[in-house]
This record gives sequence, structure tokens and C-alpha cells, in this order.
Amino acid sequence: MKNIVLIAIAFLTLNATAQEHKKDKKHARAEMMKDYTAEEQATLQTKKMTLALDLSEAQQKDIYALNLANAKERKAKMKEREAKKGEKPSKEERYKMQNEMLDKKIAMKKKMKQILNDEQFAKWEKMMQRRKSKTAKRKHNPRKE
Repeated sequence: MKNIVLIAIAFLTLNATAQEHKKDKKHARAEMMKDYTAEEQATLQTKKMTLALDLSEAQQKDIYALNLANAKERKAKMKEREAKKGEKPSKEERYKMQNEMLDKKIAMKKKMKQILNDEQFAKWEKMMQRRKSKTAKRKHNPRKE
């Protein structure tokens, strides 16, 4: 009986340690991406998309241009948020930010539809849905620090 209890305790400890390591790894990956320049981020993202969607050279150039513009904009927004650290946006500011984000998503979808063929676009949409569901899961199960 003592052996079973010891094995159960060891298993639970190991499981908790493994989960913490996985969370730390994700956090480290996000921190590492912040260190990259916008050009480096765009290059990496374009290469990942090339592998996932089997992009042609022309498509790669168009996607890189989109990714670069998005990465530069993200960097600028990050600096802006860091400057306002601690301040909560007002209701109007939150509405404006949500509206801008949705407009950008709509524009991105239109551009991707122009660049990709039907099969690639369907695959890309599935990728975006998976990303969206992962983000939603993270919001509902926040990390305990």
C-alpha cells in the first residue's frame, strides 16, 4: 500500500513539473520573438507559411511584404503599450482598438485570398482557426505564476 501511495505522489510531482516546464518554454519562446527585428520575424513567419502552404516564389514575396508590414506595426504598438504601461484604456479607446483590429483582420483575409489559391486559402483559414482556439483556451485557463 505504501508503494502505491509513493508511486502516485511521484507521478503527480513529475506531471506538475512537466506542465510547468512546458509553460515556461512557451513564455521563453514569446520572449525570444520580441528580441527579433521586424524583418527577422517576417522572414521566419514567411518560411513557416511556405512550409505549411507550399508557397511559390511569387507568393513568398507577397506574403513576406504583408508579414513585414504587420511585424513593423506590431513592434510600434508594443512600444506604445509599454509607454502606457499601467494605464487602462477607456471604453472608447477599447472600442477603437477592437474596431481597428477587426478592420485589419478583414483586410488581411482579402489580401491572403488574392495571393493564395483556393486550396492554400482553405488551409490558411484552418491554421487561423486553430490559432484562435488556442488563444481562447489560454484566455480561459490563464497561467499561474
